[in-house]
Amino acid sequence: MRTPFLGLALAAVLATPLAATPGTASAQTYTIDHDHTSVLFFVNHLGFSNVQGEFGDVKGTFEFNMAKMADSKVDVTIATASIDTDVPALDQHLRGADFFDADKYPEIRFTSTGVTLTGPRTGKLTGDLTMHGVTRSVTLDVTFNKAGNHPFSKVWTAGFSARGFVNRSDFNIRYGLPVIGDTVDIRIELEGQAK
Repeated sequence: MRTPFLGLALAAVLATPLAATPGTASAQTYTIDHDHTSVLFFVNHLGFSNVQGEFGDVKGTFEFNMAKMADSKVDVTIATASIDTDVPALDQHLRGADFFDADKYPEIRFTSTGVTLTGPRTGKLTGDLTMHGVTRSVTLDVTFNKAGNHPFSKVWTAGFSARGFVNRSDFNIRYGLPVIGDTVDIRIELEGQAK
């Protein structure tokens, strides 16, 4: 299940070392590489296990300027109905009114509001997450993995990993609480290609 949280990982680029980007004087625009991006979520299921899933339809871009890292921008949109747990009946339930209500709220969106660097390759990405008709500020821990020319596509590519936690009740998704977990563990692996 690829979530809006995915977009969050994009800002990890803000932790990129100076020498890792093709240019430092002007902003570079990147597009999410759908085939090499995954956004997973894990939620406690009755205390027995953690249910996991992802969103399959994630689109977005980010702008990055090494000289002005604070001005970098991330904008990601996810199709709510693309949720996938590998259990068709569960997917249908999650798309319905008890959970995401995909017909009423067809998109999840994340737009960045700021980045705080915590190390040469790590940072905290903060942004506005809009889901289920509610907008909340969320923060992800992001690690910059690598940037460079892709050996096959020859396109400048940047890759990141990210993790964060949100409470679904903050977005008025309350079905099954408290026996079904409130805290959602989000894990993101992301690649973006320079335009």
